[in-house]
Amino acid sequence: MQLSSFPLISIFLLGLLEEEFVLSQPRTFLLDAAALAKVKRYINESKEPYSSAYAASLKDAEKALTAGPFSVVNKTVTPPSGDKHDFYNYGPYWWPDSTKPDGLPYIRRDGEVNPETQSDKFDDQSMSKMTSAVETLALAFFFSGDEKYARHAVELLRVWFLKSATKMNPHLEYSQAIPGRVTGRGIGIIETVKFKHLIDAIGLLETSQNFSQEDGKGLREWFQAYLHWLRTSQHGKDEDNWYNNHGTWYDVQVAIFALFLGQDSLAKRVIEASKHRRLETQVRPDGSQPKELERTRSLSYSLYNLTAFFDLAKLGQHVGVDLWHYRGKDGVNIKSALDFLLPFYQDKKWPYEQITPIETTYERLIPLLKQAVKVYQEKQYNDVLMRLPVNLAAERATLLYAD
Repeated sequence: MQLSSFPLISIFLLGLLEEEFVLSQPRTFLLDAAALAKVKRYINESKEPYSSAYAASLKDAEKALTAGPFSVVNKTVTPPSGDKHDFYNYGPYWWPDSTKPDGLPYIRRDGEVNPETQSDKFDDQSMSKMTSAVETLALAFFFSGDEKYARHAVELLRVWFLKSATKMNPHLEYSQAIPGRVTGRGIGIIETVKFKHLIDAIGLLETSQNFSQEDGKGLREWFQAYLHWLRTSQHGKDEDNWYNNHGTWYDVQVAIFALFLGQDSLAKRVIEASKHRRLETQVRPDGSQPKELERTRSLSYSLYNLTAFFDLAKLGQHVGVDLWHYRGKDGVNIKSALDFLLPFYQDKKWPYEQITPIETTYERLIPLLKQAVKVYQEKQYNDVLMRLPVNLAAERATLLYAD
């Protein structure tokens, strides 16, 4: 063999290795599979802060091994349908009217969570705990390869979605009910925003020997039915037409469920339309979000809606829609919405109402900054990140976004 042929062979072998690496990556949509693989290598090399973040995440995973199982049938209150398989909760900001003997109808206190809504009477806390545990366990399985994490995560999914005795019916007809007013509302659809984490968790778990073809088929059938309900029910239509973060998060849900089910054209239509339906109607040229600024937790809600826009931008990458750099009417864009918030994390006081501490917003801000560093390549985002009074080595976001 001539010496000149070695470079060609090397290039060929490298190509095969790269192809195998790509094929072996999990199928995820909001999580960057290549970044996760890079972080996994950093962990194996004991590189900080990834090693410390990984150690912290394993502690969480050990706790999650004892979590649940969770089911909608375990709530103590029966929904109006009489079927405990139907998800049921009250709107979190609605309280009994103290001026009425029976407290009805409930009255709204924006931003103040009624502890009754977080009790075992309803399904909200069970859903939150289930999605958190599955996400934690799926990540632990990916980084460690230990099947015990996948085994429990899959069992939690089976109980919530697949087993006939315990599964949730694929709709939210009775979500965010208001006693004395309505038995359910379209804006209750925001409760299943939590499921976006499950879609990527399923992608991580699919490589496990504990995840069967039947599991995959059953989960896709459930989400197919739920996506159909989202798009055809009156509640779904109401949420689709909502004017603030509810509308943005509706798009995120439809888009990620569509991608999960292989309906890329639907996802693309939704994300493309969000440029005009959401971004241009909800964000001003200066980056402010008026509908979120009118809330009693205006900073929290500004970040919440911006997180939805970031999610749409990430999902858009899978279908050829660049929302990251889109500039709409009067120059409206996602980047300006983040830039509007940054001075208030440095030395400028937030001038709008925020009834909860600014520290409660750090957890949502950190992943946005890490993504902005990668997408926009500007030093200011890392500067703000480094100045936050948080221990990044203890933050899960450190494991999800490689430097």
